[in-house]
Amino acid sequence: MIPFSILDLAPITEGGDAAQAFANTLDLARRAERLGYRRYWLAEHHNMPGIASAATAVLIGHVAGGTTTIRVGAGGIMLPNHAPLQVAEQFGTLASLHPGRIDLGLGRAPGTDQAAARALRRYYQNADEFPADVVELLRYFEPAQEGQAVRAVPGAGVDVQVWILGSSLFGAQLAAALGLPYAFASHFAPDALEDALALYRRDFRPSPRLARPHVMLALNVVVADTDAEAQRLFTTQQQAFVNLRRGRAGLVPPPLASAADIDGFCTPAEKAGVDRALACAVVGAPDTVRAGIAAFVERHCPDELLLTANIFDHAARVRSFELAAHASASDATIPS
Repeated sequence: MIPFSILDLAPITEGGDAAQAFANTLDLARRAERLGYRRYWLAEHHNMPGIASAATAVLIGHVAGGTTTIRVGAGGIMLPNHAPLQVAEQFGTLASLHPGRIDLGLGRAPGTDQAAARALRRYYQNADEFPADVVELLRYFEPAQEGQAVRAVPGAGVDVQVWILGSSLFGAQLAAALGLPYAFASHFAPDALEDALALYRRDFRPSPRLARPHVMLALNVVVADTDAEAQRLFTTQQQAFVNLRRGRAGLVPPPLASAADIDGFCTPAEKAGVDRALACAVVGAPDTVRAGIAAFVERHCPDELLLTANIFDHAARVRSFELAAHASASDATIPS
């Protein structure tokens, strides 16, 4: 079986705060390391009351400093919000502190609304600038050349594994052209999944960073002792998506009393939209999840899986990732 990794949004739950979210993130990362998950990624979002990972590089340093072997990185850094040189310096610093363990996933969306994007004060014209910014950023990680006017210190010559993130054909095309690994956001935007994978694999050009195509797919995975309990826990994610689409993003809500109650929480049209967005989800008891993950892997043939679970209760969230690892242990090797 293929390696498993974790995507964490550092959720702030109703009744909780950012400090508790950060403590939970470090606890989950340490447990993931013991379970053999390969990577622990954090994502940049702004102006989102339920997500505490806005200062992504800072939080990556916190997690990397509290663990020893697991790779830690960004899934991702939203490059429109940053000057490439600053990102190179930040991740050059992280990789100098934690050699061989730092990943940098790059996305072209701002990860926020227009008001917060303006407040970030990055004068960015449009997404067409993204490829040029990625190329500039990659140059800063190359060994510095004599006479080079601007260099990343630290950053030049430092080993940072760079990924392109995407949910459309744009990212797939760029990752293929630059010869970089590609992570697809199938956990919330699965519509273009098959076309993006086909394009990336077909057009991939080997580079000094990567000899052959390498794909990681994000997958919602919620595991509990029974199918019914896992489906109930999953209503937290469903509610959060409905609230976001209503323009009322807030703290992460507790689950409903039962999975059936989601039909009373939202309209049929809202439910259909959420079901479509969360179509790449495996929810259930260990046997259900084992079969669901196997079917997903057989269909899409990823090189890695990036598991995510927006579960209200921290203990239940930790338990879900433990069960996800053990559920596949009989026919999967969870990497060390």
